[in-house]
Amino acid sequence: MSKSLIKHVFPGGNTPQGFYSFYNYILSQEQGEKLIILKGGPGTGKSSFMKAIGKKFLDLQYKVEFHHCSSDPASIDALVVPDLKIGLMDGTAPHIVDPIYPGAMDEILYLGEYLNKQELRKQKSKIIQLKKQSSQHFQNAYCYLRAAEAIYENWMINEAIYLNNELYNKQTQFLLQKIFNSIPTTSLSCGERHLFSTGITPDGFIDFLPSILETCSTIYRIKDTPGASAQKLMNTIYQQATLNGLYLECYHSPIQVEKIDDILIPSLDIAITVSNKYHHASITPTDTIDLTSCIDKSKQPSMIQELEQDQQTFDDLLEKAIQYLKKAKTAHHKLEGCYIATMNFDPMNDLIESTFKKLLSISRINNDLD
Repeated sequence: MSKSLIKHVFPGGNTPQGFYSFYNYILSQEQGEKLIILKGGPGTGKSSFMKAIGKKFLDLQYKVEFHHCSSDPASIDALVVPDLKIGLMDGTAPHIVDPIYPGAMDEILYLGEYLNKQELRKQKSKIIQLKKQSSQHFQNAYCYLRAAEAIYENWMINEAIYLNNELYNKQTQFLLQKIFNSIPTTSLSCGERHLFSTGITPDGFIDFLPSILETCSTIYRIKDTPGASAQKLMNTIYQQATLNGLYLECYHSPIQVEKIDDILIPSLDIAITVSNKYHHASITPTDTIDLTSCIDKSKQPSMIQELEQDQQTFDDLLEKAIQYLKKAKTAHHKLEGCYIATMNFDPMNDLIESTFKKLLSISRINNDLD
């Protein structure tokens, strides 16, 4: 399996809890070498700026992570070059970020310097109105996601009545032995990272699973359903890996943030991914564990209609949430238009080049010191 230089992820997500941020896991402040935080408001070219720098590092054959915006997947909120421990990040709302170790680790690059503020002031009322519209649409979306989560929990409770626990435990033990056989436990911890591989976006469910999972040679797929959820198994894998002192990457569900949908254990070259209607990787797994077979369907004919109604209601509520995310995106694009019209993009190419050289020089200096 060929491994790409590019990984795509979501550092934040639209969830029943509102906008949920894992931005503190984009780049470790303690272990990182340099983080540039971009400020300047909507439409100032932050995403294009980061993409351009990402391309320059890819041209030099460095691995690059593109951290996408869950409210506009075509845009990125952050860029990381893992091997160099450097990155750039959008530090504007709703994920406001400021330097923690100014100068030593992180610094601000203010793209708002190139805005024509006199022209912007003429559009103040329009800007305020569009900002309020966008915020209201997001709140509507989150209300529907909370309602969808409640139905999902009802679906899960009703279906779990027919779960064969003995078979479920047998399946889980089979996978745990395959992953952790002959690995000693330790009191040391190598750390962990939490992100999203899937996003509930204005374009529906979007995932970057192949770019994440195919960083590992061995991929275990766990087929699940709400009543035969992989949550317990994934939690056990997480806990066991932690006891073994293994570094982990955990990718969470935007439907139930506490549920882990994907785990990467890079030191073992192993990835584990959950597979269902809302989270399915278009990859060929090394092996598949089918938890859906643990549901005794012969005993649930009287419940089938109710379960189907739960699923349909859940899907309908999700669609309502997505429609409001679309409205929020439309309002935000209009807001960006106000800024784009007053932005001087002429200096951007030179600024991209100087920022790229700064990041590259920092990494080379640190390599020389090592």
